[in-house]
Amino acid sequence: MSGLVQDRVVIVTGAGRGIGRAHALAFAAEGAKVVVNDIGAGADGSDTGESPAEQVVAEIKAAGGQAVINGDDVASWEGAENLIKTAIDNFGALDVLVNNAGFLRDRMLVSMSEEEWDSVTRVHLKGHFAPLRHAAAYWRAESKAGRPRQARIINTTSGAGLMGSIGQGNYAAAKAGIAELTIQAAAEMANYGVTANAIAPAARTRMTLGAGGAMADAMAAPEEGFDAMAPENISPLVVWLGSTESAEVTGRVFEVEGGKVTVADGWQHGPAWDKGDRVDPKELGPVVADLLAKAPKPAPVYGAR
Repeated sequence: MSGLVQDRVVIVTGAGRGIGRAHALAFAAEGAKVVVNDIGAGADGSDTGESPAEQVVAEIKAAGGQAVINGDDVASWEGAENLIKTAIDNFGALDVLVNNAGFLRDRMLVSMSEEEWDSVTRVHLKGHFAPLRHAAAYWRAESKAGRPRQARIINTTSGAGLMGSIGQGNYAAAKAGIAELTIQAAAEMANYGVTANAIAPAARTRMTLGAGGAMADAMAAPEEGFDAMAPENISPLVVWLGSTESAEVTGRVFEVEGGKVTVADGWQHGPAWDKGDRVDPKELGPVVADLLAKAPKPAPVYGAR
């Protein structure tokens, strides 16, 4: 390995399985010191009583790397604060925060319960904000003390958050919020030398396999050849974004699948019309039709017919 992130201190949330596990192993392989965060929850957020983070830390150490376990709930204010403290207490600093933890409670909007909405938005959106907030406070303090760090925030959004996904209104809304939170963080943290970017990964995980039907078929491992849906394919970009080489890249969202990387183009100011005076509602039919004719067609919602 190249040692791209040699001795950088990295937190990866939800790192016990799937994409998070792949991130933790990839960072360690490139020389990083890794805090492996996981609470051992099931794909629906339920308590499994397991500690997969222990296995990941053991694997990193067996390969000669450095890693510690953190079992805090990242959507808890105190838990997120302790997560950041774990990195600083064990390794003396923090350079990279990879927000990855999440779970699903899929349901059509007309059937979704309040608990299903609250639990998913809590673990995804608040579970990104809370660690980010405490990490940002640390980096600001370091900068003001004359010890600025080339710090990196890497958030995990989703194609569902960028395009929408039938039956996943809670997840899609939370992931859309994460994409905007990333842009916000990039703007607010720039003065402290901190960048913020997000990825929208497509890979085989417990959550995607649990979807069933065509999605599960698409995610199935091939019998031979390149496995485009392997979680390990997502991590190279995340490791690079966590390195000092990525200093000029911030406020961006990348879609990642197999060996393909796409820059997602977010909200932009599009075609406009200005009367220069108060508008009568009756005028707007042809105006809106003309604007929409000039604007790009929106990407279809996943699962829409």
